[in-house]
Amino acid sequence: MHPSQADYLQDTVEHLDPTAFDAVPLIEGMSKMSFQSRNLARASIIFNQMVKEEGCRNFLCLAGSLVSAGLKKTIRTLIDCNMIDCIVSTGANMVDMDFLEALGFKHYLGDSKADDDELHKRAIDRIYDTYISEYDLRVCDATVTEVANRMPPRPTSSRELMAALGAYLVEQDKGRDSILRACYEKNVPVFVPSLSDCSAGFGLGLHQKQNPGAHVSHDSVKDFTELTELILDAKSTGLFIIGGGVPKNFMQDTVVMADVLGHPVPMHKYAVQITVADERDGALSGSTLKEAHSWGKVEQGAEQMVFCEATVAMPLVVSYVYSKGEWQARRKESLNRKFESVYLRAVASPKKRIQKKALSSVTA
Repeated sequence: MHPSQADYLQDTVEHLDPTAFDAVPLIEGMSKMSFQSRNLARASIIFNQMVKEEGCRNFLCLAGSLVSAGLKKTIRTLIDCNMIDCIVSTGANMVDMDFLEALGFKHYLGDSKADDDELHKRAIDRIYDTYISEYDLRVCDATVTEVANRMPPRPTSSRELMAALGAYLVEQDKGRDSILRACYEKNVPVFVPSLSDCSAGFGLGLHQKQNPGAHVSHDSVKDFTELTELILDAKSTGLFIIGGGVPKNFMQDTVVMADVLGHPVPMHKYAVQITVADERDGALSGSTLKEAHSWGKVEQGAEQMVFCEATVAMPLVVSYVYSKGEWQARRKESLNRKFESVYLRAVASPKKRIQKKALSSVTA
């Protein structure tokens, strides 16, 4: 008798809490070591400086399968403790993973050496040693369609759709540990420049098929201009980059875009990147932050590459900064308010008003 899908999906991925331990002694010890230990320690110190510097606007760039791997609480800590002001992410982290879990589904411990043909027959998708039910992902797709069907039919930035998904979670009272819900409630913008490359793409594809004459579409240039707007009045800016790819370059490019638009700004003052990508093939994910200086994107002096896998390094950096406590004096930015969207006023309203109006007013 062949095992069923349920037989494979037994043990769930648990999210590590970086506030449950104090990484300060470990990081301080690493600062006197060599190789990636010392790099990780310097990266932690730079990120802490980003957090404590008055007026420094911090951007979190996320690529790779981070939420499915157990980093949701680590990312939530950055939001809950006001360490970052904006997120630029791949769609998978925000929709296929965070929104999926907010709907009540899970990621499961799997086997990197599993028989993938058997997994396919059981409708199980594998991310290295993590499993996801394809049936659950189809529900996620359909929910994106439902949300899009209730939005004004026009081109939107990905930020608007991410806010709509966060509003949906508030309306349905789901996903209280969700990244998207926390960002919606705290007015933290979330940008997904490669929006179609995730469950949101499938959901919007179905939405557009159902509404061929008038539908929501993604305006990635609007993403670019909105994100650039967020750096124009900042005293300084800092980047905390996990992985690389589109989120990394999209955020770095805002400095160049500001200049193109006739509003030159300084390069990003701080930048930390955690990646396992190699710089020697010329690909973006492994290109160093030092290299980005030649493009006029990242200032020299307070940048640090850490060549380490994110599930190992990111919780240590966040635990270090959390335990240092500098974040407690940091001013909250609430950057979504810069876009004057009506839905933001619903956040501070009584819960019953949020439930009635959150979705309908998201992009009014």
